[in-house]
Amino acid sequence: MRIAYARVSTDAQELHRQLDALEKVGYDKLIQEKYTGTKKQRQGLQQLLDIVREGDTVIVESISRLGRKTLDILSTIEELTNRGIVFISLKENMDTTTPTGKAMLGMMAVIAQLERDLIVQRTKEGLDSAKQRGVKLGRPKLDDQKVQDALKLYDEGNHSIKDIIRITGISQGKLYKEINKRKLKS
Repeated sequence: MRIAYARVSTDAQELHRQLDALEKVGYDKLIQEKYTGTKKQRQGLQQLLDIVREGDTVIVESISRLGRKTLDILSTIEELTNRGIVFISLKENMDTTTPTGKAMLGMMAVIAQLERDLIVQRTKEGLDSAKQRGVKLGRPKLDDQKVQDALKLYDEGNHSIKDIIRITGISQGKLYKEINKRKLKS
């Protein structure tokens, strides 16, 4: 089955240009949506991934229709390819069954890895810079008195966990952690 996928980011935008291009090459089923490409979890894309089967072909007007982020686009194409699904992008003339298409996929993988590595490097540099300026990193230390108040309310048995965390301002996870810590000491 040949499944076409078309997407624009907002309701104000039109799919006409994409639909015209897709109709020229033909398809058996069309999935279209109007939703931002910055989100990987999209109803139309999920529908596409749910219905395609090994041996099917997915056709898009441009690989940018799969998403905004190189990593998201690449992971979607890799998922399709690993499942035995042919991917065709008309604008980039990319077909994962051809040597050129496979090479383009490989180049995208290299670019995506570079993007990942640069993000990690910038994050590390930012953290190092903050440390040098004396910025304390990580979660702020919780006030011990709040923890003791929460445990006291818990021990009294008159309040629900939700009430205790609302009253004291500590998280549910922290409360349970402290309760369990006490149990281990006993």
